[in-house]
Amino acid sequence: MTTDVKEHADLGFDVYRPELTAYCYRMLGSPFEAQDAVQETLVRAWKAIDGFEGRAALRSWLYRIASNVCFDMLKGRERRALPMDLCAVGNGDGQPGPILPEATWIGPMPDRLLGDPAEVATTRDSVRVAFIAALQHLPPRQRAVLILREVLEWSAAEVAALLDTTVASVNSALQRARATLAERDLSLDDAPSAAVDDEATALLERYVEAFERFDIDALVALLHDDATMTMPPYLLWLRGPDELAKWLRGEGRGCAGSKVAPVEANGSPAFAQWRVAVDGNGYDAWSIHVLDVDPDGIRRIEYFVDPAWFALFELPAHLDG
Repeated sequence: MTTDVKEHADLGFDVYRPELTAYCYRMLGSPFEAQDAVQETLVRAWKAIDGFEGRAALRSWLYRIASNVCFDMLKGRERRALPMDLCAVGNGDGQPGPILPEATWIGPMPDRLLGDPAEVATTRDSVRVAFIAALQHLPPRQRAVLILREVLEWSAAEVAALLDTTVASVNSALQRARATLAERDLSLDDAPSAAVDDEATALLERYVEAFERFDIDALVALLHDDATMTMPPYLLWLRGPDELAKWLRGEGRGCAGSKVAPVEANGSPAFAQWRVAVDGNGYDAWSIHVLDVDPDGIRRIEYFVDPAWFALFELPAHLDG
């Protein structure tokens, strides 16, 4: 194959980068690892392009490579998780749990890395934090089958060809994957939508106002009675408005006076939070909030506490006062 054709193929590869990033994120649970996996996929494709004879569509071929890259990355390592997967529910008046390494946790994904906003909107439920966390409970090949069949809507025959297996094996893996998700009370069919309508928009505006005023009563009034809060990298999670109120009045009181701005993450309502700097000079990056919202209120809040997320979201680490 000539250099000109290789250059054309390389440009063709990049068209698939956003959807491959979404696929690898669902497989791996980490935006950083997903980007690394896609880069490795494109490198392998570049090196193997002379052997690509076009019998399979270019898209299918790239997904085959991406699947193998993810399988390689998942070998011999612990699954990524959220705090409720690793510990019992905590108390709002207790201490934060230990800080665990970044490799322990599901991470938030900027929507901009997942492609066109219209495409993100059509698959938003499949990149919600709760769904990504549930996927990590599946063995890697079951995970791939479920994503390819249920999210991307590939046929069983297409998935079998991609994974070098049989249609019967694909159907069996899908059945087992669905059963595992059902045990965790989660599926794509009954997952609450992350779509934001006018009513939800008004609720989110109240959330921002209450958080910036640090009006704890107004803030927790927006939550469902069984709403949950997590705070990776701390091994801690809370359930219910009363527990969150206790937390904010205690260990979380350092969030008073914060600045909050909307961001686009996981196809869900999300916000960046800058806390008052220790020296009182402006505000420092603190946390990315990712919310699950329905017409009755906020069901989940994931507070991803790590300034490193701000660079991923192309946000400043510091705001002037």
